[in-house]
Amino acid sequence: MAGPYIQGEAPALFNLNPFTPISMKTTTLAFLGLSATVFTACAAALPSLKDVYADDFLIGAALNAYRVEVDSGPVAELVATQFNCATAENAMKWGPIHPLPGIYDFSDADRFADFSEAHGMKIVGHTLVWHSQTPKWVFEDENGQPLTREALLARMRDHIFTVMGRYKGRVYSWDVVNEALNEDGTLRDSPWRRIIGDDYIIKAFEYAHEADPQAKLYYNDYGIENPAKRAGAVAIVKMLQQAGARIDGVGIQEHVSLTWPSREDLDASIRAFGELGVKVAITELDVSVLPDPDMGNADVGRRFIANTPALDPYVAGLPEQMQKKLADRYAELFGVYLANKSVVERVTFWGLTDRESWLNNFPVYGRTNYPLLFDRHLKAKPAFFSVIGEAAK
Repeated sequence: MAGPYIQGEAPALFNLNPFTPISMKTTTLAFLGLSATVFTACAAALPSLKDVYADDFLIGAALNAYRVEVDSGPVAELVATQFNCATAENAMKWGPIHPLPGIYDFSDADRFADFSEAHGMKIVGHTLVWHSQTPKWVFEDENGQPLTREALLARMRDHIFTVMGRYKGRVYSWDVVNEALNEDGTLRDSPWRRIIGDDYIIKAFEYAHEADPQAKLYYNDYGIENPAKRAGAVAIVKMLQQAGARIDGVGIQEHVSLTWPSREDLDASIRAFGELGVKVAITELDVSVLPDPDMGNADVGRRFIANTPALDPYVAGLPEQMQKKLADRYAELFGVYLANKSVVERVTFWGLTDRESWLNNFPVYGRTNYPLLFDRHLKAKPAFFSVIGEAAK
């Protein structure tokens, strides 16, 4: 999934540019006269998502480099009290971690892993093989020509062994292959497939199992609540199983709207993977409240040309009736997850607060979205309490 964008807004605790030096951030907080102690007390007073769902599944959040950088105070307190696993939003993708041939940069990934462990969270690695956020050089030789199958397989293996090897015994679960399907369920014509062939998915899982036999291995994709794409994901699982490659589960990204997918399609998708003997993780959960003519398509390459008032109706804040719709939608989703808790292993929100959600800029740049459980000031929304309440039913 796409990286975070910090959206401008009225002064608030975390209305700070992620590239601002730490000293300036500290000065700004002091100038605003805001006390971390107040926010820590508020976080501690909330019921805990990870505790109320302790007997059902893990509860996680995707954390970006900025959230990890600010590793003390109210953010850390909120993370530690609410979540028991964390996904690296960008730090473990190929581009940031392996930007040039033979050069690895583990600085952000190490900070993420250290932060997660320090706060008692299981670590989810995201992602090893993806067509996006993978540098062009990965698929080319020194002359700019496409690699041979053997050369690209060697490059894939080196990357998987190097990255997984560094975090062996620390990363609980890896998204091995990400978004390999078209919307109709056929395999995406990515450079991986064009050069290696359809079995690049098999090879990636084989290498991942060799690199860390104890880590859980997942295939991850968006839109697989839709029947056609679900069938494609089912075919991938069967292909891996028939080849003797280990796959532990399927990640349903679950970038959803107030109306899509239907409860029935979501339930059918979870059950379909469970019937194959694999687990399901809800890997990138958020609920957009804004208009989108192509809901369900979370392809990071999809962008509309310009923002308009009709596409961005809640700049001044989310009305009470929309807060209720969001809360009801989250209750519905968690009702499905709980009904399938024998299959669902983890539910991870794609971000911590509305403030840094990627949906403020996808598929239209510069909008004001409200897709998560905590608002731009770290305050729990009605949707948070509806999720808590669902566990008590």
